[in-house]
Amino acid sequence: MNDTLIPVVALSGETQVTCSTCAACCCQLEVMLITDTGVPERYIDTDEWGGEVMLRLDDGWCAALDRNTMMCTIYEKRPLICREFEAGAEDCLNERKGIATAYL
Repeated sequence: MNDTLIPVVALSGETQVTCSTCAACCCQLEVMLITDTGVPERYIDTDEWGGEVMLRLDDGWCAALDRNTMMCTIYEKRPLICREFEAGAEDCLNERKGIATAYL
């Protein structure tokens, strides 16, 4: 058995978060399409109630997320909720804390 411990790093509420330094936690949330921002059809799915949502892959990540850069591939045409979910804002930091502690 391997007794190697993985260190747990506490996230500070003062951590500077930008789109380029983020873990893209918001890209695991359900995103409803409530306005037409030009999201390409290949990224649109229908939820169980018939509403349009962003397509998510089997692992729960948004299909428009570039897995190498962890940045949005449709940034200029991203949904309204993605435009309003500000990097580093309270909602963002709460999601980061939830993702960071999910496996403890």
